[in-house]
Amino acid sequence: MKMKRYLYMGFILMFIMLTGCAKQEMQVAASTDLSLNKAARGNQAEIPDGDFVYRLVSEKEQYEHGDQVQVYAELEYVGEQNEVTIGHAASAFYFPMKELTRNYNISYAMNEPYITTKLKKGEPLREYYQIGGGYDSSDDKRFKDFIRSLKNGFPDGVYVVYGSADYVMDSQSQGVDQGGSNGEEPKRYKIQAEIEFRVSAEKK
Repeated sequence: MKMKRYLYMGFILMFIMLTGCAKQEMQVAASTDLSLNKAARGNQAEIPDGDFVYRLVSEKEQYEHGDQVQVYAELEYVGEQNEVTIGHAASAFYFPMKELTRNYNISYAMNEPYITTKLKKGEPLREYYQIGGGYDSSDDKRFKDFIRSLKNGFPDGVYVVYGSADYVMDSQSQGVDQGGSNGEEPKRYKIQAEIEFRVSAEKK
């Protein structure tokens, strides 16, 4: 039992390390996980993966300047059990974006604790996008001004959200075999989807 506990805790630490380095990971996600099938993008997507369904939604295809952009992700368990427990960083959901007109990546930082969440069958877990983005001293001034402006709402442009749900099955909390027993690592999921929305220019 001690050996299993040490192996499981070792995996948790490895999971936290993998989901850490927040700024670098989100910048990579925003710039490299790009789909070539751009014509298929809409303002919502639904991706099934085993016993789970991941949804990524923008409540509008087109926002007017000054509107609050409403983007959210959902994760729904559709398997045979009444509920399961997943383990993740501060959130199971990531929302890196790219503004296509300016070719700007908007990173999505994430704190690194290991948190568990129970999912009841048929009851989606929903989380809305919170304004992200960051820059460093070497970035262009126009990019810095763009990122700073996000706190007042999205500037006009075309935005792609490269969303994902990243989590593991937490067998310790569930008391069932979801991986992690017999020295095996708990099963990790990373379900990805893309959506697109536009923000119109300010009316004069």
